[in-house]
Amino acid sequence: MSETEHERVELPEEVVEFLVESNENLDRLDQDLVALETDPANKERISSIFRTIHTIKGTCGFLGFTRLEAVAHVGENLLSKIRDETYTLDAEKTDVLLEMVDVVRGYLAKVSATGTEGTEEHADLISKLQHLVDGKPPPKPRTKRSVRTKSVSSNAFVFSDEPEPTKTESVGVDTATKEPDKLLPEIKETPPASESKVLAEVKNNISDSSVRVDVSLLDNLMDLVGELVLARNQILQYTSTDSSSALSSTTQRLNLITSELQENVMKTRMQPIGTVLAKFPRVVRDLANSCGKKVDLVFEGKETELDRTIIEAIKDPLTHLIRNSVDHGIETPEQRRLLGKKENGILRISAYHESGYVNIEISDDGSGIDPEKIKAKAIEKGIVSSDLAMKLSDRETTALIFAPGFSTAEKITNVSGRGVGMDVVKTNIEKIGGSIDVVSTPNQGTTFKIKIPLTLAIVPALIVSCTGERYAIAQTSLVELLKLDEEQIKKAVAVIDGRAVLRLRGKLVPLVDLGSLLRLNPSKDIQLLDSINVVVVQGEHGPFGISVDGVVDTQEIVVKPLGKQVKDVGVFSGATIMGDGRVALILDVGGVASAGALDGSNSRNVGSKEGVPEEGSEHESKTLLVVRAGDNSRLAISLESIDRLEEFDVGDVEWAGAAPVVQYRDAIMPLLWLSSALGSVSSSNEEQSLYQVVVHSVGSRSVGVVVDDILDITEVSVKIDPYSARLGVLGSAVIAQKVTEIVDLSVIVESFLSSYEGIGV
Repeated sequence: MSETEHERVELPEEVVEFLVESNENLDRLDQDLVALETDPANKERISSIFRTIHTIKGTCGFLGFTRLEAVAHVGENLLSKIRDETYTLDAEKTDVLLEMVDVVRGYLAKVSATGTEGTEEHADLISKLQHLVDGKPPPKPRTKRSVRTKSVSSNAFVFSDEPEPTKTESVGVDTATKEPDKLLPEIKETPPASESKVLAEVKNNISDSSVRVDVSLLDNLMDLVGELVLARNQILQYTSTDSSSALSSTTQRLNLITSELQENVMKTRMQPIGTVLAKFPRVVRDLANSCGKKVDLVFEGKETELDRTIIEAIKDPLTHLIRNSVDHGIETPEQRRLLGKKENGILRISAYHESGYVNIEISDDGSGIDPEKIKAKAIEKGIVSSDLAMKLSDRETTALIFAPGFSTAEKITNVSGRGVGMDVVKTNIEKIGGSIDVVSTPNQGTTFKIKIPLTLAIVPALIVSCTGERYAIAQTSLVELLKLDEEQIKKAVAVIDGRAVLRLRGKLVPLVDLGSLLRLNPSKDIQLLDSINVVVVQGEHGPFGISVDGVVDTQEIVVKPLGKQVKDVGVFSGATIMGDGRVALILDVGGVASAGALDGSNSRNVGSKEGVPEEGSEHESKTLLVVRAGDNSRLAISLESIDRLEEFDVGDVEWAGAAPVVQYRDAIMPLLWLSSALGSVSSSNEEQSLYQVVVHSVGSRSVGVVVDDILDITEVSVKIDPYSARLGVLGSAVIAQKVTEIVDLSVIVESFLSSYEGIGV
């Protein structure tokens, strides 16, 4: 037999797992059968042997290995009789069972080598087992002729006087007569030496290349690697102050080996998320049947890998979300028919990697979430007041499903209705540094978006300093680093309504001073500093900047949990030990945003205290730019209608015909003074050197809307009173306890462009 005939084939993952597990069980089975012969009354060992053969038989049926299933089936019948104490295990039965184990092992070797179980049926063994099951002695060998067969366990040949069978009465065995040219190589006449070589090659199969390791051992190994990384960091720090070239080269070698060891240990802990998803088809099927619904479950990205500890942490949250989607989201077949949908609802689970995180999306095409129903239930259960509920946006209303005690179920069942679950889901996901969001459209469906880190053990981080202390920020949250000198600070940093903001490529980014936030030093005016270092990070509600004293280094850190005394401090997610042995706290980006009132909580609180009039024609939540334009009036413009914020020197303004223009992005952009468009007088003075410009685009044409001053940027829920409505103004609302006119910028610009084109510019 040539070597190419035994080259390992690419096997499906489920077959590989079956081979590994079955070979391990068979090795134990040999010992158990021999031990059981001396202690036939050991029920526990009998049950263990029976379960092993039963598992192999069941998996064979699933994978389509019918011949192996037939052998295991008859062996299982005999073991069942022994387990039920119908028969007692004796030497004769043990011999036949051990022969069955050898045959099963041979089938597994064949599957490992070729991907198939072959065509050999071992009808003589099945006949022996069946006779024992029926209470008859196994048939004695006949002496008519000799047929050479092999014993897999001994790698030798055994001569049997039993004629080669052509038919068997056992259920599930293929009785088709084999053609000579289709016989497998192992049943041809082959010299014993060659056969032994073949079996030796087959033995080196997939099952021998895998080993099972206790999970606690992996965890201990990960902890040791973490300590090694800490020691590596300390040595690297020491080496940076030493001039010895020998020490430097040795340290670099240690650094390389440690990094490779860390990477490989991390890989041993990584598992495909499919290991979690495998149980959900049964969950969905059973729940759909109990609810009288039809649900098709679709998986995407089952091969996405993440740390084992993360997988353990998300099992329960995922289960609850999936049950919630089936119970609350997808309608019954009758309801779906009335809505023009297919009877079978679709529940889709997607997983993918992005920016160092694993994103999991659970979406359905069901009824979606009705904001009005959520508000009514929230008011009924006392979660929010009726006044506050009326001011909530649809997004804020949908988020109420995560409130403790909230449920829309009309009655309590074994699936839902107790108001326990969604708040626990959110809490458990946030415990591992993740976040959850929900997007829903009535009658179209709901999508839960979960974002979780790949691992919690060792993460790359940026080390920053503030008032002599060092802090770590996970690199997965970083957007960019900025160092601004005095001149750049004057241009890029502004204080709006008492809050510092950074103009970053035309966008206003909130700016937080870390020292002031942590109360390490008194509050300072950033605009008066000679220079600042800004770490721009991505928060849940958008990017924001953190002002620090300096940027120290980037390195991989070992995450240590916080002690119970400080675990409730929201701005920190953990701690790490630096190279010099000192402890550095790890900043939680979400916690910093909350502490700095950058997560929208401040705006919502302001909105709830504004005393907005009850009467009004419009009530919605918007992110607004508050400006001043003429006669000190306050105006608000929706950010959705703003492309960019720019500043232009007065000297940059030119004239094209009768209209002021500036050169902007290789084009000519006309300027419109907002105060003039609204019929008021601009408060700008002749000494003004810069124009604050809001850029709005209509098609390919951009228009610069000049305002006198930019006051604030905020997200609020407002009721617009139409009493002051006119062309370009939707009405008035109370924002930050001041009456503010809401401007419809698109109407103003379109009206301006009509006259602008008429000028012929």
